[in-house]
Amino acid sequence: MSDEGASPQEVLIAACRSNNTSLLHEVLSNLPASISLADFLNETRDPLGNTPLHLTATYSSVECLDILLDQEGLEVDPITRIEAETPLHLAAKNLSKPDERQDAISCMELLVDAGADPRIKNKHNEKAADYVPDELEEVRWLLQKAEVSYTMSNVNGADVVSEDEGGAGGYGSASDDE
Repeated sequence: MSDEGASPQEVLIAACRSNNTSLLHEVLSNLPASISLADFLNETRDPLGNTPLHLTATYSSVECLDILLDQEGLEVDPITRIEAETPLHLAAKNLSKPDERQDAISCMELLVDAGADPRIKNKHNEKAADYVPDELEEVRWLLQKAEVSYTMSNVNGADVVSEDEGGAGGYGSASDDE
């Protein structure tokens, strides 16, 4: 890390915004042993309250997202403070940007593979699938398949999200097991 005074959290945020894997590896490998890596990743926020996962999804930082998702204990469905969105929502929003579309699809695939819950609705009562353009049927299928799989894996547990859930208490990951 640099000696310019940036905190580890600031370096992490910068790495995720710019898809700088070298900087990300550097900050992760130089954490003091007294700091839990999972806590560091889950609790670091930018000034707007976005986690590193939100930033990698927002900026289509595929390589950094892949590295983060390999870290044990990482929460894959953190919720933004303003719009109550998950990283999956943010990646889906990038599908409307032609120059970012392929990276957005890659981000969504990584998030779904890591256990992101496509059933989560934001404060506008929209799921990530609601942001998928009609012509991207394969992405819609990816999310539908993940939603069915997620629901079926939780059918016997208390984690099932019903369509009637909503409001302030309806946001967030339906599972803490991931």
